[in-house]
Amino acid sequence: MKPYHLEKGDTIGVVAPSNSITKGDLEYINKSILLMESTGFQVEFGKHVFSNSTGYGASPKEKAEDLNNMFANPKIKAIFCVKGGEDSNTTFDYLDYETIKQNPKILCGFSDSTSILNAIYTKCDLITFHGPTFKSLTSWDTEYSYVEMMKRLAKKELELGQKEDEFQTIQEGTAEGVLIGGNLSLFSKLICGKYQIDCKEKILFLEDLGYESMPQMVSSYFYYMKQNGVFDQIKGVWLGNYEHESNVSIEKILMDCLEDGDYHFPIIKSNNFGHIDRKTTIPIGIKARIDTNKKEKIELLENCVI
Repeated sequence: MKPYHLEKGDTIGVVAPSNSITKGDLEYINKSILLMESTGFQVEFGKHVFSNSTGYGASPKEKAEDLNNMFANPKIKAIFCVKGGEDSNTTFDYLDYETIKQNPKILCGFSDSTSILNAIYTKCDLITFHGPTFKSLTSWDTEYSYVEMMKRLAKKELELGQKEDEFQTIQEGTAEGVLIGGNLSLFSKLICGKYQIDCKEKILFLEDLGYESMPQMVSSYFYYMKQNGVFDQIKGVWLGNYEHESNVSIEKILMDCLEDGDYHFPIIKSNNFGHIDRKTTIPIGIKARIDTNKKEKIELLENCVI
């Protein structure tokens, strides 16, 4: 299912399925409120976005309640995760997937939001969006993320990124498949178990945060995926940002993992998604094509919103 696009006058719901809002977040969150209101939108926050009922944040039931209510509320036209964190997966058992199916809406975030985005896509067949969190709309030094978000969600444009973005070929080839992915450390937890995501004939887009994931950890995530057959099923890989003080690249770690196997799918890398200011908005569940012979090496093949 494709959600409806954003229009001026719409109300945007803000939820905190990862970490709750703290005082340190308020400067940027207030700036994001002003940005959205100045461009014609209304903003409404979930009941539990400041909750600390567990002593380390909101409870999983509180987080899920906010998400369920936003999907059920006819006034809300799109939902943004307010920030990242560690544990949005704790909500999975408490989400009302039937209500979500009956009320398809834009859901956007990145980092820890990876878990929620892919789980809801898998359970509800709803296109979700790996893009800025509400806080990150104004917490970076450029307007790149906001511009890219509006291109995809309001203007229905398909171009992934901007003309000056850089794409590299890591392994040549051409492939078509449905996009899934996000943060590598979170996505790797979704390849098995109750909330397993189907990787067959998919294009994976993956990034990770260098100061949290050292190269050995990134290698472990890739090997876990390899050991569970992910790389035997997919059609291609699109790598995003990963910066570590060792200067070991994410593409090197991936190729080290794949070197003893028969893997011929195309692999590309770009500088326009991840924990950086250049953050294009990537739809999860939409068909795309990788062609390493082109300058813009990946393109969307269908609209993401209606």
